[in-house]
Amino acid sequence: MSELKLFNSLTRQLETFTPVHAGEARVYTCGPTVYNYPHIGNMRAYVFADTLGRVLSYKGYKLTHVINITDVGHLTDDADAGEDKMEKMAAEKAQSIWDIAKHYTQAYWDDIKALNIRQPAHWSIATEYVPAMIAYATSIADKHCYELESGLYFDTSTVANYGALARAKTEDGEGRIEEVEGKRHAADFAIWRKTPAGETRQMEWDSPWGKGAPGWHLECSVMSEALLGLPFDIHTGGIDHREIHHPNEIAQNQARCGGDHSGAQFWMHNNFLIERSGKMSKSSGEFLRVQLLIDKGFHPLAYRLMCLQAHYRSELEFSWEGLQAAFVRLKRMVMAASNLKARHAELVSASYLATSESKTLKHVQGDVAPAISAALNDFAAAVSDDLNTAIAITSLETLIGLKKVDAAQHLAAIGEMDAVLGLNLQSLNRTDLRIRPKAAVITEAEIETALAARKDARAEKDFAKSDAIRDDLIAKGVEVMDGDPLGWDWKLDI
Repeated sequence: MSELKLFNSLTRQLETFTPVHAGEARVYTCGPTVYNYPHIGNMRAYVFADTLGRVLSYKGYKLTHVINITDVGHLTDDADAGEDKMEKMAAEKAQSIWDIAKHYTQAYWDDIKALNIRQPAHWSIATEYVPAMIAYATSIADKHCYELESGLYFDTSTVANYGALARAKTEDGEGRIEEVEGKRHAADFAIWRKTPAGETRQMEWDSPWGKGAPGWHLECSVMSEALLGLPFDIHTGGIDHREIHHPNEIAQNQARCGGDHSGAQFWMHNNFLIERSGKMSKSSGEFLRVQLLIDKGFHPLAYRLMCLQAHYRSELEFSWEGLQAAFVRLKRMVMAASNLKARHAELVSASYLATSESKTLKHVQGDVAPAISAALNDFAAAVSDDLNTAIAITSLETLIGLKKVDAAQHLAAIGEMDAVLGLNLQSLNRTDLRIRPKAAVITEAEIETALAARKDARAEKDFAKSDAIRDDLIAKGVEVMDGDPLGWDWKLDI
């Protein structure tokens, strides 16, 4: 199998993945700040991280994946300014900050499930690690921090090559560090934020620097070290984290370890999802959420496929037409896989089929057909080349389209590829993809009743009545598909 090469944002080059601990892969992913619903641009980061984890598993590594939940400390400006996002939303909603965190964490987890993102080894909840954060900050405070009236700040001049990840010190101008009064250097950032005199926050703790809350950047350094050890293999996040959050993590890791190591062997970042109408912003009211896609009748795995069709380091433009095209592509793959299973069922007993679907090629008897091997090799080369899922999908489609090959081998090979892509091809069927739009004015039962009446009308050669029933269904957003075993589908409004 091809060696795995990944793009390291820290060195700006492709590097061969060699784990810190033989046979293991330890990965940390920056998770959401649970002050609001995640939009689909946020979720692209977790499709990417999930794909990375699946590829590492495919390569035979024992994966330990950690995703954090930020329920305290993240300010409204990533450049270390503004209000705490959690406190601000709790005040706006007049709700407990703990209830806000619980609600939006569950909403995020619902999206994780909908997109078939595997559960990590650990969900690290920031508020559960505050004592560890205070201990961590105490261990680096003397050499690397200074205290202001507003809190404890990290002096970025005390570590080597601060901002190298973002190239903040170059003329490229990638760093977006704001000047804040009282700091020694513009890039210095808060380790601990004191509660201002006369104020009471819903989330605050006692510390050596006064009552307050941890800085956002501190959380990830503490939780990654606690759960993965330092150094670990891969740290992932959106490209926006490359500019401030991750350089600040690296500075903390260097201070903690007393050296120049960043804390992770690889820093990997997915690019933005672009949406031209401006509905990606959470400040726009009804923004683009996974649930909105479902409400419009799209299966969420169509969005996963849409993400996989582009390289994770490329910008991806979202459009309803693009999502529709991905949905059609998914339907074709599901239909082809279902047909293969049906033909396989004709050759073997139902009991054997039930067990064989989950088999890998290692468990299927006989030499693997050359055409299957070729498709598998192309797939392995693609995912090993910095997770080139766009080419991997074409290898999967080539595999699905093969003729006159052993059915068991064929299904097992599809399962092997799909274990990496996460499209659930061996469990989904066409009916599963038929999602009722929220705006639909007719129920599935009413559609079936109307189609039965239309069938009777056609049998009686009452074509006027048959056409009238069809036209009424079309007017209600139903596509009638004569001759197709599915019978009908929703006509999606994009």
